[in-house]
Amino acid sequence: MPYSVELFLKKHYRIALDTSVFIYFIESHPDYFPLCNRLFEAVEHSHNKASTSTLSLLEVLVQPYRMNNEELAIKFYALMSTYPHLTWLDMSLNIADLAARLRAKYRLRTPDSIQAASAISSGATGFICNDRAVKKIEEIDVLVLEECL
Repeated sequence: MPYSVELFLKKHYRIALDTSVFIYFIESHPDYFPLCNRLFEAVEHSHNKASTSTLSLLEVLVQPYRMNNEELAIKFYALMSTYPHLTWLDMSLNIADLAARLRAKYRLRTPDSIQAASAISSGATGFICNDRAVKKIEEIDVLVLEECL
């Protein structure tokens, strides 16, 4: 039985969002948009507080800039920089140290370890992504969107 986004949101008042969640939402991904829409509605209506790393903005803007699609870049930037109840976490020495520890312990890719370290540092108890490799992190509860389909 698929895991429920609603159950995860009830369990975790403070959540952290990976880049993929923003991409699926903005691009209205046929499989993941309904899940991401529920997440963003919960955050917008203040049922849940969310955070993300500034790395998310970097990652979502690459493709629009590569395609020379300024309109999509503006759409991403506008959503991400003004969304209510969404906190941005800059890279800090503490986050870098924790990311290195997570990367070493779980053999994660650098962006995944930065996102997870940012999530943990923000005080979030739940992290939402779509990467099964991140699921092995024991320091935070991870929801993989694919498991909700």
